[in-house]
Amino acid sequence: MRTRNRAVVAAMCAGLAATLAACGGGGGEQDPDAGTNGVGKLPATKIESKTRQAVAGASSVRLSGTLVTQGATYKLNMRLKADGGTGQVSTKGSSFELLRVGKELYLKADSGFWSHDGGDEGHGGAADAAGKLDNKYVKVPSGDPSYQRLSGFTDMKLLLDGLLGLHGEVATGDHGQVNGVRTIRISAGKAGEGGSLDVSLEGRPYPLRLQRAGGAGVIQLADWNKGFSLAAPEKGHVLDYGQQIPEAP
Repeated sequence: MRTRNRAVVAAMCAGLAATLAACGGGGGEQDPDAGTNGVGKLPATKIESKTRQAVAGASSVRLSGTLVTQGATYKLNMRLKADGGTGQVSTKGSSFELLRVGKELYLKADSGFWSHDGGDEGHGGAADAAGKLDNKYVKVPSGDPSYQRLSGFTDMKLLLDGLLGLHGEVATGDHGQVNGVRTIRISAGKAGEGGSLDVSLEGRPYPLRLQRAGGAGVIQLADWNKGFSLAAPEKGHVLDYGQQIPEAP
């Protein structure tokens, strides 16, 4: 019986050794692009071009991370598609939700968001209205000064076109992974100072991670083409202030 057990173990070890050798354990290096979509073997400019083509044909995406623009830092978690978007934006210690369905834009926040110094000036006393605005959807009219700025966070094409640009000569970097998906990195400028993209090597070459130029934030891009529904909030949960909403911080 002992002899038989030793024979079984020896056979198992021999099989394992053969498997390891077939997987590159015999000293040869495994091709990092084996079994991928092949873009990792392309020049960096071609990878960037194919990435932009994939993005242009996408129907939806989840965008999350940190965005620094015009001296302000925003934390985003947005789901976006062609006709609108929904999600949360945080900045300066406060946060709010945005929902856009077509051209209709809604903002929802707690009373703390609406309460700020100087609330009795300008828009009729935003501080006094804070209780009424608490966790209600406020319709943002297209003529309001904040409409363009806020709606930009819900505009898939506008955001992606603005974020995905690399500044400088593009070069291919290392293979890696983003959330378990194999990637190839392309970066621009010296030491990637012009930004970098981690591009999927599985399926279509979508960008999965963006390091913006000049340290202006890191963005994760996920759930490409995963559908989600958008619907205007029920009328009982919406406050309409006409041509201008109360001033927010």
